[in-house]
Order: sequence, then structure tokens, then C-alpha cells
Amino acid sequence: MILPIVAYGDPILKKEAAEIDRNYEGLNDLIDNMFETMYEASGVGLAAPQIGKSIRLFIVDGSPFAEDAEEEPDPRADGLLGFKKVFINPIIEEETGEEWAFKEGCLSIPEIREEVYRKERILITYYDQNWELQEETYDGFAARIIQHEYDHVEGVLFTDRISPLKKRLITKRLANISKGEIKVDYRMKFPLRKKQRS
Repeated sequence: MILPIVAYGDPILKKEAAEIDRNYEGLNDLIDNMFETMYEASGVGLAAPQIGKSIRLFIVDGSPFAEDAEEEPDPRADGLLGFKKVFINPIIEEETGEEWAFKEGCLSIPEIREEVYRKERILITYYDQNWELQEETYDGFAARIIQHEYDHVEGVLFTDRISPLKKRLITKRLANISKGEIKVDYRMKFPLRKKQRS
């Protein structure tokens, strides 16, 4: 089932999400719906707060990034093909390496892309969909996708990571997103829109 994606301005996007346990009701169906929703919106990651659930869960599939990178090879895109994962109760234990910039976007903030600096390598622990504890290292685009989605479960948006000046320059566009004054080709829920589109 394709779920509406929560737009910028909804308080749930600024709230630190709660851990869940293996008895969380309907978890596998929720994960399936999240993948369906993400693919419908042409995303490479989706966090539970973006579909209105304040829980520490996100999904990623970096394949589209890797396919784009094949046209212009970028070593940071190595290993993204087949990079489809579920992260439950994740904790980024360590971020290392040089910071590098990339223009990030977000399904909750359509049509806005800004340069965000992130460390190139992470060590993360999390539970997979089978509730097995994992500890893995990622770098390049894989690390960036995970860092972006991890921010969501921490109540942080990529717009929180840009300079105050850049944020001021997009203030009106962000307000328009909250009000639903934007055209998107996937289902969204706008916090300040009078009548919701389903």
C-alpha cells in the first residue's frame, strides 16, 4: 500500500523517534508499504517519521544512485547496486574521514536540493528485518544515504545542516511546501493545507 509522505513543517519530522521491539504490530507489512511508497516516489531512502510514525526505522535502496553514477563514474558510488536494507533501532557509533559536499534532496521537502557536508565513513549498529543485530561500516554514497535517513529518526532534516543564509533564501519555498502549494507526483500530507489531497 502506498502511504502519503509527510511534508516539511509537520512536527513529527522534528521529533526524536522511539525504539521498537520485535512485537511491534504489523512491522513486516509496514516495511513492505514503506518500500512501495519509496519506489513510487523515486526515492533511495525513507524513514518511518516521513510516513507519520515516530519510530526508529528506516529503509534504503541505493540502486538508482548507482545507476546514475555509471554514467559518470564516482568511486563513492561503489557497492550501491543491490544496496537494499532495513534498519531498525539504528545507532551510528562513529563517523570518520573527510567531510564532503553533495546536493541532497528529501521526499518530505520536494524540489529543494542543497549542499550538505557529511563525513565519508560510518560505523552503524542496527537490527535487520529478522531481528539480528548487525554492525557494519559504510562509506561514500551508501554512508550518506544512511546518514540522511538516520537524521530523520533523530528529528533532523537536511535543511537543518545548511547555513543560516541558505536557509533564509529558501524560507518561502519551505513555507509553500508546508501549505501544499507545490506540485508533486506522489501522495503527500501537508501540515498547513486546509483540505488534504489523498
